[in-house]
Amino acid sequence: MSRTVDFLARLVAFPTISRQTNLPLLDWVEGELAATGARIRRLPGDVPGRGSLLATIGPDRDDGIVLSAHSDVVPVAGQDWASDPFVLTERDGRLYGRGSSDMKGFLACMMTAAHEAAGRPALARPLHLAVSYDEEIGCVGVRSLLRQLRDDGFRAAGCVVGEPTDLHVAVGHKGKVAATITCTGRAAHSANPYLGQNAILMAADMVRAIEALQRDLERDGARADGYAVPFGTVQVGIIQGGTALNIVPDRCQVAFEMRLLPGDDSAPYLERLRQAAAHIVAERAPPSGPGGEIAIAVDNAYPGLVPDTGSDVCALGLAAAGRNEVVSVGFGTEAGLFQEQLGLPCIICGPGSIDRAHKPDEYITRAELAEGDRFLARMIDALAV
Repeated sequence: MSRTVDFLARLVAFPTISRQTNLPLLDWVEGELAATGARIRRLPGDVPGRGSLLATIGPDRDDGIVLSAHSDVVPVAGQDWASDPFVLTERDGRLYGRGSSDMKGFLACMMTAAHEAAGRPALARPLHLAVSYDEEIGCVGVRSLLRQLRDDGFRAAGCVVGEPTDLHVAVGHKGKVAATITCTGRAAHSANPYLGQNAILMAADMVRAIEALQRDLERDGARADGYAVPFGTVQVGIIQGGTALNIVPDRCQVAFEMRLLPGDDSAPYLERLRQAAAHIVAERAPPSGPGGEIAIAVDNAYPGLVPDTGSDVCALGLAAAGRNEVVSVGFGTEAGLFQEQLGLPCIICGPGSIDRAHKPDEYITRAELAEGDRFLARMIDALAV
């Protein structure tokens, strides 16, 4: 147990905030895993200073299990921490530090599991450990890893993405589309706003169109039991527009997201919003000149995880976690991409709670780490048979 806490302390000490380098962390992880005799591949990311890693322990076969964790964490700027977020600090059995729950706690358990697996006489099936980057900004970094593995013909029996689920076995999560609406009008002096085209008013109309879409998703959209919100959601997160009160604004941007149930296609909803945009442009065209424009651009998207309760990895996960039922989670993970890009059956299961993630004084407990170690030890038992 102390080994996992020691691993976590070292991992937390690397300030691997998204969009910043994770290479020092990968160097340290690679050194620790190399000591187990693991076969290690370092894979460069799509941007300089970042990368991924895949380590394998056991025979060269296609029926292994992948344990997956992302190395990045969300920022701490503006948060009121009681202790240094990049120094693991214990108070009353709680281990405080950025990423302790999300998800360096599972990564620490993975590293303990690697030592456990290497200490066995032999594994009948391989154990793979995958470490990615920039998950927190839309599951971005894992894509280069998956692309390379797909090109190499990588195969496995399944994947465990260790996001914090209190060690419940999740088999489904929603997908996400992040998009930006750019409204372009025409500037004018506010003394005669009719000479301009107010981009903020166009954006307000688009916000109302998004509200109408949300009402329809709730009333008529796809539904699935097991989610806290059993239907898709669409919401506005950022509005930026205008330069001065006495200038008719000629530009306004609205950032919004859709979180949709697995298999629910975003294309019809985006098309509906584009049709609304065309209607708004025509309706608000001023008599004094040409009308404005509204463009909708998708900034990022990742798929939901389609449940596969009949898979080998699901059965192993339930047995290892001591659970009888599966759950679904509303937050996004890399599992949907592992399923889509590599065809791997996936579960999401890890120690800690997502309710502590992204907040000041994020923590995980010693007891939760011990449960995570036991969970992975039982998974290794299954690979040794």
